[in-house]
Amino acid sequence: MKRNIVIATVAAAALIGGGSAVAFATGGDDDSAASKSSVQLKDNDRKDQDDRDDRKDDDRDDAAENTAEAKAAKVTAADAIKAALADTSGTAVSAELDDEDGGLVWDVDILKGKTWHSVEVDPGTGKVLGSWVDKDDDGDDAADAARVNSALKGASVSAADAAKAGADKGTVTSVDLDDDGTATTWNVETTGAKGAESEYDVDLKTGKVTADRTDDDHDGQDHDDDGSDD
Repeated sequence: MKRNIVIATVAAAALIGGGSAVAFATGGDDDSAASKSSVQLKDNDRKDQDDRDDRKDDDRDDAAENTAEAKAAKVTAADAIKAALADTSGTAVSAELDDEDGGLVWDVDILKGKTWHSVEVDPGTGKVLGSWVDKDDDGDDAADAARVNSALKGASVSAADAAKAGADKGTVTSVDLDDDGTATTWNVETTGAKGAESEYDVDLKTGKVTADRTDDDHDGQDHDDDGSDD
């Protein structure tokens, strides 16, 4: 259930180096404007290839981008959540690394009562760049809050716990509670050493990690549909 104001999926996040300490900023007012991230993306400017239809080339570019961004970030999803909660109390519902005008930021959604908050954390320093109340334009805030509270009732595994569990499978790029109101798992996305993306489910009560085959099934269906067209 990603409620980020800017929806831009960018795979990245890794604790690069031998466990070096990261200082977290705990201050910050709600509704504060976001500062500029210390992690700025280089414009690869992949030189327009107007007629490039080769899927292998696309996949290769995506993998290279994922790998580069993973190396650029030094703050894990779990640490970003920790920093966000130190700034804004509540329950972390999702964390995702986004591209904000050429800079990488961890965007963490926090639910406090029935109010949603968005907190941006610098992936290079762990500093909170800004936080604000996030109101849904469709007016579904209360309904969303009810679904999340219902899904998390009795849960013993937090978003940060899920991020730590998923780290055994690769570099965690995002953590999110399943959209289904009866969700029983956290969905964790990872990036491998060569940029390959994978998804895992982390049980809300046991912390057990299993591969998420949903996308595989969907991709297979798409392939079948494509193959059936004349």
